Amino acid sequence: MNVEPKRLATDAYLNYFQRLTDLNKQQSKALSDNFSDSIKSMMASFPRQQPGSPIDLWKQWVDYSSDAWQRSILTMDVLRQRGNDYLEAEKSGAEPVLDFDFEVIVNGRDLPRPSNYSLLWIKPPANVTLDPTRRPFMIIDPRAGHGAGIGGFKPESQVGEAFEEGHSVYFVTFTQMPVDGQTLEDVRDAEIAFIKEISKRHPTADKPALIGNCQGGWASMILAAEIPDNVGPISINGSPMSYWAGENGKNPMRYTGGLVGGASSALLMADLGNGIFDGALLVENFENLNPANTHLKKLYNLYSNVDNEAQRFLEFERWWGGFYKMTEAEIRWIVENLFVGNKLAHGLAEMGGKKIDLRQIKSPIIVFASKGDNITPPPQALNWILDLYRDEHEIKVYGQRIVYIIHETIGHLGIFVSAKVAGREHDAIADTMRAVEALPPGLYEMVLEQQPDRMHISFAPRTMKDILNFDDGRADEDMFAAVNKMSEAGVNAYEQYVRPIIKPMIDEKSASALSAMRPMRLERAMISDANPMMKTISDMAEKARVERLPQLENNVFQSLEMALAKKIESSFNMYRDLRDAAAEMTFYSIYGSPTMLKTGVDGIEARTAAKQFDLRQTPAARAALEKIAVGGEAAAITRILQLISDARGYVRRSRLEKNLTLFGQREPFKSMAEADLANLIHEQAIIVDFEKEAATAALPNMLPTIEARSHAMDFVMAVAGPEDTMQADALAKYKQIEKLLELQPLAGETNNTETTSKPVKRLKSPSKTPRVA
Repeated sequence: MNVEPKRLATDAYLNYFQRLTDLNKQQSKALSDNFSDSIKSMMASFPRQQPGSPIDLWKQWVDYSSDAWQRSILTMDVLRQRGNDYLEAEKSGAEPVLDFDFEVIVNGRDLPRPSNYSLLWIKPPANVTLDPTRRPFMIIDPRAGHGAGIGGFKPESQVGEAFEEGHSVYFVTFTQMPVDGQTLEDVRDAEIAFIKEISKRHPTADKPALIGNCQGGWASMILAAEIPDNVGPISINGSPMSYWAGENGKNPMRYTGGLVGGASSALLMADLGNGIFDGALLVENFENLNPANTHLKKLYNLYSNVDNEAQRFLEFERWWGGFYKMTEAEIRWIVENLFVGNKLAHGLAEMGGKKIDLRQIKSPIIVFASKGDNITPPPQALNWILDLYRDEHEIKVYGQRIVYIIHETIGHLGIFVSAKVAGREHDAIADTMRAVEALPPGLYEMVLEQQPDRMHISFAPRTMKDILNFDDGRADEDMFAAVNKMSEAGVNAYEQYVRPIIKPMIDEKSASALSAMRPMRLERAMISDANPMMKTISDMAEKARVERLPQLENNVFQSLEMALAKKIESSFNMYRDLRDAAAEMTFYSIYGSPTMLKTGVDGIEARTAAKQFDLRQTPAARAALEKIAVGGEAAAITRILQLISDARGYVRRSRLEKNLTLFGQREPFKSMAEADLANLIHEQAIIVDFEKEAATAALPNMLPTIEARSHAMDFVMAVAGPEDTMQADALAKYKQIEKLLELQPLAGETNNTETTSKPVKRLKSPSKTPRVA
């Protein structure tokens, strides 16, 4: 791998100073715009009859000061309630924040390898009727410092959308404290037990679908790789699978591992917790990403709309401020294999002494990411595909179907909590689970088009280049590989020289005291009833609610307040951008040095060496290509459908559903076992991908009689037609194959794509004998 150390290091400095210049311009413009908006708001606030008269100004000040005082007291009282909720959750172990009733089906503590995980059955609301023939859903929420429940946080959620489609829903939850000695292998084994229990409860339904949110995404993939025959389609939402990926200047969180010294910092925090890692540290990292929102925006939104916003704020904070803990073994595996090592995507992560190979997953994988997500941007959600497979042809060889869907603007949390996203993207994912299973192997993008009648869903074939276009290049990953090497050395040094000093100093009491002093915990505890001074706030809030003034309108001082809030937010944003630019420059300066880059390059080359092979020589490809000129009617129909789909350039969800229906109702597919049909589709996808022309030319041999040809093409038309609805290229391919098979067009048909005549029985070709290719 060729690298240019001097150029990379120089670019790091140049990029930093260029960003300083750009940021200064942006922030100056933002402050100027805010000032202009403030003046306009102030002028609009004065009554037209007496603009700015002293008496009117005094009246506005009295109204504003009274309103501001009441809002301040009510806001403090809401924060007091948040603190009480936090303390109650600490005592009780915190229930999941689900909006639905549930029943515990399997308690992970009762399993042979106990863990703090449990399987819940979500009880359907009174207005929901479950369909026992529809596949059940198992939702795995992230264990990233928070508790479980965000996937069913409210009715308009993943749970709610699954219920609308008639699916039974199960939820994987966990308690605040892990079982002593718990590992991620124990967690995975618990989830395997959950999947098997769900399958027992739904013997007539398809295999359970897995929904993995954020960190729950890689957990779902690890689970599916271990038991590929037991899992149905997988949807991973906002899931960071490739931790090194991201765009320069946009995704600063990926530099954290290198700037804090790698995995040794996590081990230190676990030692200070007496073997337990506090999830509040992870939540604090998330909050630091956007200081304007953490320290101003969300609190000001509460303060300015406290009469209407309190309940929503408290409901969200019960999840956001419910801090969960991990064992040292768990956080160490996560950091070394994911955050810093990025080993899962390269097939190097191990669990239980066995390498995790995500290529073993047989079920379709749906990846949902957003360009507005600064925690898991599209490159982090998708680049594992580039690492795992050499190209889109290898995806087909492995028989895998990977579908991605990209949102343009929604943030990370919005992927899970936005009602609009739940009603559009998550509804589309739930609605297409079965259709995706009928896709030929390959890489696709799910495209949603809102039409007047309904949402139109299609699957457009994509290449690795399409995924690369979400990133700004991968040359910087040499530096992240160097971080991994540095981290490994740092861990060895820590375990040998630092840990023997730290561990004897920490016991249960000191670890508990240190945990309580973490900023996010301390803030909530201090603003709660545990603080005697908050009793006064509670009494004052009751009085404020009774005496609450009407909402202000056209008040100049309220306009000034809003303008000040915008100015402070702009300042926070400027600080954030400068801080992130400095962090990026520091990272590049350290890990862009020639020595570090050489270390990273060695690691990258070791990871990619195993990918240099001829795909045609893989067992699956050789076996398929040997059958290029053989196979009966089922193989020929499957091949023709694949050829037409390739010509069209996309696959409609409605076509896939029609395909599935006909496969289940008509021969030669009706009597086929599900596994045999899947193998047939996989086989024909490889043949069409590698030898499209030869695959087409062989069709007459596969269908030796006119009757077989007519039956096959009528089946194809039943799926792809009628003609007047077919895309022009698809219809042209259909006509080409019809001519190759020496079939006369259906009576009443012409080559005009606008014909609407109904097909009738085909007439025999004038040719006396079938043409042999």
